Amino acid sequence: MTDRYDVDRSLANFDAAYYGAMTQTVAAAYRQHGEWVNRHNALFLRSALPGLSRDARLQPATDSVADLIGARSGEVALCAGGTEALYALIVNYRPLKAGDAVITADIDYDEMQYAMAHLASARGATQVHVALPEPSTTANILAAYEQVLRDTPRARLLLLTHVSNRSGLVLPVREIAAMARARGVDVILDSAQSVGLLPVDVDELGVDLMGFSLHKWVAAPLGTGAIYVRASRLADIAPWLGNHIHDEDDVRARVPTGTVDFAARLTIPTAISEHRAIGPSRKLADLIGKREHWTSAIRDLPGLQIVHPEEPGRCAVIGAFRLPGQRTLEQARLAQQRFVEKHRVLVVAKQGLASGPVLRVTPSLFNTRSELGKLVDAVRSERNLFA
Repeated sequence: MTDRYDVDRSLANFDAAYYGAMTQTVAAAYRQHGEWVNRHNALFLRSALPGLSRDARLQPATDSVADLIGARSGEVALCAGGTEALYALIVNYRPLKAGDAVITADIDYDEMQYAMAHLASARGATQVHVALPEPSTTANILAAYEQVLRDTPRARLLLLTHVSNRSGLVLPVREIAAMARARGVDVILDSAQSVGLLPVDVDELGVDLMGFSLHKWVAAPLGTGAIYVRASRLADIAPWLGNHIHDEDDVRARVPTGTVDFAARLTIPTAISEHRAIGPSRKLADLIGKREHWTSAIRDLPGLQIVHPEEPGRCAVIGAFRLPGQRTLEQARLAQQRFVEKHRVLVVAKQGLASGPVLRVTPSLFNTRSELGKLVDAVRSERNLFA
């Protein structure tokens, strides 16, 4: 699948969790849409062109995203990415009252934890934070969420991260969401790292509120994402800062309505078609194989810690490790710099886990076996950096 991409290979790049590069087919479509939008400029934006209106030309993007996650088009609104989508859901969540509680975990994305803290502070609620056990297993994850829900009787809202950007942990979302629902607790699902990587169906997962990116594992252009709100729950999410550009019964009122990269949005159907053409199962198997390849090649190093779960189903592609003796964020950042400058390999220092900072490794479809070999050689070469 590497021949689908035209990417800079001056470094072996293992940061697909940040941005999933477009294939050549999708990049070409994006350029074509950019030229078309530029040529027609305000005529397109003001729906002055013959034929379809601006919104009608954008509707296939919304339809394709809704189909991807098993939703109806009227339950999905496009936005600039997962962070924007989740801010819209969290800070505009209406049911939270003074004295209630919200729950976050150490695997959650920093900005979403900040948003939950802001919501709690603004409403006179309490934020309860849980550190998930490591090594993570299905049993101990479910036990941790069962305990925090039991110990927080005033809980009203739970943030769940489908796939952690720090450790690669894949949560058993359906089971946790069912636990929460049984106690009257709503779930907002952060699926920024799962849509396009794992099968995501909102009905099968049992979630009503979800925010996600499209520029990661769907590999659409940068600045694309979406919000999902089940139709029966729309009234529980207030319009974005009092937005009345769209009617209150329109999900699009829940996201900003400023001028966006329309070429990127017009490219979304092509990106989803490319995702389906590659084959979601084939794509996932390739990426899991790459994660298992580098992990198995360094597991024998004394003192090296594999942080991502190794129970089947609890980890997909994102992996994380600590060099022997690595304990601080400063050390993790030093290791990242060393890998880049000495070995021409990009891994990422990440903080936030209760157990401490890690070096994150996220293979892409465009990574070659040679690049995986460079990663393994770099880890082995630097195994005594902090020992």
